[in-house]
Amino acid sequence: MLPDIRNYDALYQAFRWQIPQDFNIATVCCDRWADTQPGSAAILDVRGDQTITVTYAALRQRASRFANMLAARGVARGDRIGIMLPQGSDVAAAHLGVYKLGAIAVPLAILFGVDAVEYRLEDAGIKVLITNADGVAKLRKIERLPPTLQAVFSADGGDGDILDLERELAAVSDQAATAATTPDDPAMMVYTSGTTGSPKGALHGHRVLLGHLPGTQFTHDFLPQPGDRMWTPADWAWAGGLLNILLPALYFGLPVIARKFERFDAEAAFDLIARTGIRNAFIPPTALRMLRSVENPRARFNLNLRSIASGGESLGAEVYEWGRSALGLVVNEFYGQTECNQVLGSCGAAGLNKPGAIGKPVPGHRVAIVDFEGRPCKPGETGQIAMLRPDPIMFLGYWNRPEATRDKFIGDWMTTGDQGVMDDEGFFSFIGRDDDVITSAGYRIGPGEIEDCIIRHPAVAIAAAVGKPDPLRTEIVKAYIQLRQGYEASDALAAEIQSFVRTRLSAHEYPREIAFIDDMPLTTTGKIIRRELRARG
Repeated sequence: MLPDIRNYDALYQAFRWQIPQDFNIATVCCDRWADTQPGSAAILDVRGDQTITVTYAALRQRASRFANMLAARGVARGDRIGIMLPQGSDVAAAHLGVYKLGAIAVPLAILFGVDAVEYRLEDAGIKVLITNADGVAKLRKIERLPPTLQAVFSADGGDGDILDLERELAAVSDQAATAATTPDDPAMMVYTSGTTGSPKGALHGHRVLLGHLPGTQFTHDFLPQPGDRMWTPADWAWAGGLLNILLPALYFGLPVIARKFERFDAEAAFDLIARTGIRNAFIPPTALRMLRSVENPRARFNLNLRSIASGGESLGAEVYEWGRSALGLVVNEFYGQTECNQVLGSCGAAGLNKPGAIGKPVPGHRVAIVDFEGRPCKPGETGQIAMLRPDPIMFLGYWNRPEATRDKFIGDWMTTGDQGVMDDEGFFSFIGRDDDVITSAGYRIGPGEIEDCIIRHPAVAIAAAVGKPDPLRTEIVKAYIQLRQGYEASDALAAEIQSFVRTRLSAHEYPREIAFIDDMPLTTTGKIIRRELRARG
């Protein structure tokens, strides 16, 4: 817990980690509240005009049923369980059920296409998948499911070898003990993309939740306060949705709003904030830019917002100023990666905000701008943003990738591949990436997975994916394609390739622009020179 000290320097110096020897996310996020305040609201599940209140007692019963259902299928400590469901109370219950068993939750975004799902099922060795009809439809398109996958549960009913989730949950007890785990025992694995190769599974221990608490409190102006109620439009499969909102809210015993958006709608978002009394929101910069399209939101909606935190991409001074003028709030920006999230941040309540800057190190985290040898840079010098270990928020390592884990560090500094600078006041600013990762609408997208998909199209010889600046999404994915002999460039072919990628990966990864080129710029070793392509615009 952050001490309520409103001076940043004093707060940073006063903070001390308190990591217990035994720690399980299910215990602190559900069991203890079910014991002490069973009737309190844990999740307000908004479904159209209906809002279903899920109490902590009901959440524990549902989580226990998930644990018992999985145990009946042979799930044991350390097994990987895929959770691919839209934002809703069952996502929370499934996660808590997995943690109760000491198993490992693998959140999978509902946006993922067939190829993306197939890769993660195989790479993680997922034993059980919990999904819905959309997820089942994607599985049906996979030619050969991995042998590790032993059971699939669908929230929309059974069909042949697909098990009916509700029926299976009803068949087991709503009482289950929570496994004894340590802070370092694996709890979840969140996939992240890099520039080369396939996406990597960032494995986190139960302590990752404790690591997120000071950042959540800091960027939400000393959460929790009386009446606080949390929400994010971000998918709970994303680290931002799961670890910046859902689990911290439950840890602090606060209600969290669940609402599935097929597509983000600014008017509907403001209506939801007003109708459900949301006080604290994590809203990625792209969604904030969309909210700017609504005129006079404070006059039109009965808003009761106390704090807005934003991260995943650069916020920018313009959106920062809009928050102050249109909402009467300071938008608190934060920064991190899936491997080590929410380590830099701003806090309006402590007077720690600067337009165009991310903020300063969150209490408990040691962050610096370092050079290529891991030496801290002087103020004003450009270098790479890096975090010092040990840190409870930091990942345990990449799943089955020991070399990639080692390469992530320079000594004890965990590198990010993100270029930044620290000014004389100690504020950090983000400059750009040196690893070619594309940031679009809050998602960090590795070009390797996109390129691998594009070249599966029979017309494509070579493909390169780069980020193109975009005023709404920060960047869009643009693909440069060299065609095979016998194919001619056309708008129709570009649209066909876009559809090909969109259905195989996900809606946020397909190239929104395609340029056909005769020769791909390559180094002497055959590597694509992406900086030359980015310069073309």
